[in-house]
Amino acid sequence: MINKYTCQNGVRIVLEKIPTVRSVAIGVWIGTGSRNEVPETNGISHFLEHMFFKGTKTRSAKEIAESFDSIGGQVNAFTSKEYTCYYAKVLDTHSKYALDVLADMFFNSTFVEEELNKERNVVLEEIKMYEDTPDDIVHDLLSRAVFEDHPLGYPILGTEETLNTFTGNSLKEYIQERYTPENVVISIAGNVSESFIQEVEKYFGSYQGESTEIPENVPTFHTNRISRKKDIEQAHLCIGFEGLKVGHEDIYSLITLNNILGGSMSSRLFQEVREQRGLAYSVFSYHSAYQDSGIVTVYGGTGAKQLDVLFETIQETLDKLKQNGITEKELTNSKEQLKGSLMLSLESTNSRMSRNGKNELLLKRHRSLDEIIEQIDAVSKNSVDEMARTVFTDNYSVTLISPDGEFPNKMV
Repeated sequence: MINKYTCQNGVRIVLEKIPTVRSVAIGVWIGTGSRNEVPETNGISHFLEHMFFKGTKTRSAKEIAESFDSIGGQVNAFTSKEYTCYYAKVLDTHSKYALDVLADMFFNSTFVEEELNKERNVVLEEIKMYEDTPDDIVHDLLSRAVFEDHPLGYPILGTEETLNTFTGNSLKEYIQERYTPENVVISIAGNVSESFIQEVEKYFGSYQGESTEIPENVPTFHTNRISRKKDIEQAHLCIGFEGLKVGHEDIYSLITLNNILGGSMSSRLFQEVREQRGLAYSVFSYHSAYQDSGIVTVYGGTGAKQLDVLFETIQETLDKLKQNGITEKELTNSKEQLKGSLMLSLESTNSRMSRNGKNELLLKRHRSLDEIIEQIDAVSKNSVDEMARTVFTDNYSVTLISPDGEFPNKMV
């Protein structure tokens, strides 16, 4: 049972009581990410997330870390294209203490110059580390190919140039602009009573912020080819097709289709590319859903000399899927897999906190497990076959990182 409460200032609180566990997960969700940046501020959402751990008016960075280590808890954060989350998981006996520390980080971070400079270098090292993982960069390149100059195409980490411009004042301005009460959701899941909502409200229910109207900037799906030369052993390939937005009525048909295509070890891509032809160690597909758009991505990594064969094999697999459709066995297996992963995830308080936080932030609604299973069960062979024909068209973007940075003729 999920309890939802809206504070007077607009902050939303969602609490799911799970009396059968001894842990509590608390997440502070903010509806802002790299999508809400401009070229000059690209990376500020992620940098701000880092800086919340670097000291408050009453706690040093070390004391924040010790706050959770001393109670056997965990604290972390992440930034995505559309939201940022700070969260902690602790024993139920320490839930109020964890809330106090998270609120202290949220409201009282100091952003002193010394810490800014140190953390700037830390994030710069994170960017360099990312640059050393071509199988990650190629996905960022795909976002740029698909969305071009739209902020959804920006890298979440930002760049060295933008990092060097961030100051304590620019971080505070960004908080004032984006961390407004109506843009914040506090999600709690675990062994806490409903009265914990009042505890949360004491911290988050009275702060003020001006509501800023952000003009809608709906992205357009583009078909581009972007390649990069890198001194590596493998060629890393991404193919991107237009997907569906968060909460779309056909989303479960697409998720079912993705499972069958490249979402598991029994998927068509894994079986054909890896098991039958031995072309790649890693090959998979996934769907990324945003508030007003989505991308279906197919990834494969192979030796540079086999790149054209990999591309052909992926295309053949997609063509068969479009022409012949899926089998009833694939449909049943995929739906059971979806239901299984959904139910297994519900055994974790962190997963429940994340699910509720995202649902409230992006959809403003919460469906019961029975409702979701009903929607999965309603997916038919026809709906999946139609989805394959709709999604896997000739309008796609391709990105490549390889030793020579050259597309084979068939891919241009």
